[in-house]
Amino acid sequence: MRTVILALLVSISMTAQMQPSRMEEVGKDNLPAQRLGVDDLVAVSVYDAPELTRTLRVESDGTIHLPLLKGGVRAAGALPRELEASIAEALAAEQILVDPVVKVTVVEYHSRPISVMGAVRKPLTFQAVGTVTLLDALARSEGLTSEAGMEVLVTHGDQVERVEVKRLLKDADPSVNIALHGGEEIRVPDAGKIFVVGNVRKPGAFPVHDAGGSSVLKMVALSEGLAPYAGKMAYIFRRDESGVKQEVPVELERILQRKAPDVPLEVDDVLYIPDNKGRRAAMNVIDRVTTFGASTGAGLLIWH
Repeated sequence: MRTVILALLVSISMTAQMQPSRMEEVGKDNLPAQRLGVDDLVAVSVYDAPELTRTLRVESDGTIHLPLLKGGVRAAGALPRELEASIAEALAAEQILVDPVVKVTVVEYHSRPISVMGAVRKPLTFQAVGTVTLLDALARSEGLTSEAGMEVLVTHGDQVERVEVKRLLKDADPSVNIALHGGEEIRVPDAGKIFVVGNVRKPGAFPVHDAGGSSVLKMVALSEGLAPYAGKMAYIFRRDESGVKQEVPVELERILQRKAPDVPLEVDDVLYIPDNKGRRAAMNVIDRVTTFGASTGAGLLIWH
């Protein structure tokens, strides 16, 4: 008889030791605890009740449904440990189990999407798991492109927060590295552009990354300098606040010679550098004379 009692005590002791061990094993890969939401996937484990142990998705009404329970258990808005308590309470209240031991493991979060779009290298949507900041989100999208503007727009519901790229990246200001909790849309608009056309080596649209805009000298440098027939004057075409077109003459040659101050340019300005017709005519004459000399030297005479 003593042997039977001793064996029973040993069995109870082993069961008591195994119970937390088994439950710890179930939850060892759990994601960081966050409040659950619709479409999140959770694994519910009920000790010594395999028929109740299964993986469930939080339904559109915010509940999960376990077999044998008459109704759903509220999951949306609850932490995993709070859901454990709710499930245990429901099982005990319906007299399915006495003092049930429940473990809830988060398998996937789907209720906290963060979208990153715009002038980033890899637009994406991911779930906010654990601590996520604005820099984390931009890093996941592999950073900004060369077309990125001077600010990042973070939208959550009806609220829009504007973050200066310079303060976030160059100055590393922690006050603008905002925390993200899911539901945010991060958009990086393209930079405003200044257009350079006419007699430059590389005409085009050039993004402006400086809040102060740009200048004629900077734009000439970005367009790789003047073409051979560039005139002495340039013209800036822009529209004022009322939309009226303006034409601003610029003494380009004097600016390049440092005899006149550089002229600031604004986003959407068009810098036009026209032909110097006299210079082009002279260059044409020189080209013809050169061609004539080379041809006669080779024993050929070419009339134009």
